[in-house]
Amino acid sequence: MPETPEVETDKLREAVQEELAREGGQFLRRIALTTAVVAAVAAIAALKAGSTANEALVLKTEATRLQAEASDQWAYYQAKGIKLAVAEAAEAPWQALGKRPPGDLVQKQQKYAAEQEEIKTKAEGLERERDGRSREADHLLHQHHGFANAVALFQVAIALGALAALTHNRLVWFGSLSLGGVGLAFFAAQFLS
Repeated sequence: MPETPEVETDKLREAVQEELAREGGQFLRRIALTTAVVAAVAAIAALKAGSTANEALVLKTEATRLQAEASDQWAYYQAKGIKLAVAEAAEAPWQALGKRPPGDLVQKQQKYAAEQEEIKTKAEGLERERDGRSREADHLLHQHHGFANAVALFQVAIALGALAALTHNRLVWFGSLSLGGVGLAFFAAQFLS
């Protein structure tokens, strides 16, 4: 009877180890590839989230500046209105006496009324421009939230991918892929809107 077994177990063990390494290696490569793709798209989504937030802040700041300008114009409008009222009040004693008011008084009234209309038109234009910038900023903030949600989903997908690689669990990897897909849908929806 031989002291060592007839079948070489060392070669069998090596073959089994190689097969396990090859199958596990394939799985890990797939996880690494999908996680890298998700990370790349997450980086793009994070850049878009940041840029839309920055653009929205710039537009809101511009809207605030336009509101200040419009408020200044309305104050100027009121000042001209007061001057017009004073000119009209100065005309009343002349009319009470049955006399004709001086010509420059009537000219002042006409001038103030015309200036008021011009100022009103300018103020309303500034308000329309302010409203447009504010609406555009609100739209960008809405997009920012969509991009930020996509980034959050991508980050969870990346974390699940790492967990799948550590545990060699395909179900966790599929969860990672699913969340990455949902994140991609959020990203695409915001990118196309």
